[in-house]
Amino acid sequence: MISKFTLGIDACNIRAGGGVTHLVELLNSAEPMKYGFDKVIIWGCTKTLAKIENKDWLEKIYHPFLDKALFFRIFWSAFLLKRELKVFEISLLFVPGGSSVINFRPMVTMNQNLLPFEWKELKRYGWSFSTLKNVMLRLIQSTTFKKAQGVIFLTHYAKVAVQKVTGKLASKYEVISHGINPMFDNSPTYKRYKKTFSNKDTFKILYVSGLEPYKNQWHVAEAVSILYKQGYPMHLDLVGPTGLGYIRLLKTMKRVDPCHRFIEFHGVIPYDQLKQMYFNADIGVFASTCETFGQILTESMSAGLPLACSNRSAMPEILEDSGIYFDPEKPAEIAESIRTLYHNQELRFLNAFKAYQKSKKYTWEKCAQDTFEFFKEHMKPK
Repeated sequence: MISKFTLGIDACNIRAGGGVTHLVELLNSAEPMKYGFDKVIIWGCTKTLAKIENKDWLEKIYHPFLDKALFFRIFWSAFLLKRELKVFEISLLFVPGGSSVINFRPMVTMNQNLLPFEWKELKRYGWSFSTLKNVMLRLIQSTTFKKAQGVIFLTHYAKVAVQKVTGKLASKYEVISHGINPMFDNSPTYKRYKKTFSNKDTFKILYVSGLEPYKNQWHVAEAVSILYKQGYPMHLDLVGPTGLGYIRLLKTMKRVDPCHRFIEFHGVIPYDQLKQMYFNADIGVFASTCETFGQILTESMSAGLPLACSNRSAMPEILEDSGIYFDPEKPAEIAESIRTLYHNQELRFLNAFKAYQKSKKYTWEKCAQDTFEFFKEHMKPK
C-alpha cells in the first residue's frame, strides 16, 4: 500500500504582491498526487484564498483572525494553528512567508524578502516603522530558517546573502525560481527594433516597480532628463504602487520635468494594460539595489525588451550577458546605458533575443515540479 500525505500551507502572512502571485501560480500548476500528496490544506486571509483556484485535492480554510492585524495573526499561528495541524494530520507544513512561531516538524519555508537581511538597503528607510518591521522580520525569519527542515531560495545570490546573517543552515536548501505568466510572452523580431525616433515617435522607456527607497526611480528620472536636455526624443513611463520613495520621485519630477513633457508616473495599472505597455516600450529599465528574484525583470525579458539594468543584487544572475548594466545610484551611468541602446538597433535586438531565450527557463510548471519534489524529500507519513 502506497502511503498518502497531507500538505499544509500556512499562508497567514501572504496577503499581497509577489507572495500571492507565487502561491496562486504554484497551486494552479501543481500536481500533488504525483508526489504522494492526496490532500493540500491551506490557511489564509479572505482575499488570498479567493484568488486561488478551486481544486479537488485542495481545501481552503479561513479564520477571522487571518483578516485582522498582525497581533491576531501571530496569536493564531502560535496557539490555533498547532491544533489545526493535528486535526488534519498534516505530514508536512509549508510556510511560504518565511515566518513561523511554532516548532512543527517537518517544515519547509521560503525566502521571498531579502530586505531584512541586507543592512545597507534597510538603512535607506531611516528611523521608521518599516525599519522596525524589517528588523523584527530579520530575527523571526532567521529563527524560522534555522529550525526548518528545508528552505527554498529564489536565487543563489539570496541564498548567500541570507546565510551571511544566519550562518550556514543545517537544513537542506534548494534554489527554485519563480515562473513567468505566459501572457507576457512576446518573441522579439528584428522589425520591432529597426526604427528611428523623433519628437512624434519618441524612444519609450519603461520602468515597472513599486516606489521604495531601494528602487531608485528618481535616479532613472535624472538620467532621462540628462538625455532629454541633450536633444534625445525620449519618454519615461513609471508604473507601480506608491511607497516610501514616492515623495522623492515627485520632487525629482517637479525639478527636472515640471511640465510633464518626458516623464509620466502611472501608478498601479491592470495586468492586461501592463502587458501592452511592455509590448509598446522600446527598452526596459530596472534600477533596484535589492531583489530576492526580480519578477519584473523576468517579465521584461519575456516581453522582448532590451534592458538597461542595475548591476546589484540578483540581477546579473538572472539577466546574465543579455543586458547593459549600470550603477543604479549614478544617473550618469544610467543615462549612458540608455544612450547605448538608443543608438544601436542591432544591440537592442541581440540583447532582447538573448534575454527572451533565457526567460524560457522560468516557468510556473517547473517551479511547481521542483517545489513538490523538494516537499517529497521532507514529508512524513500520517
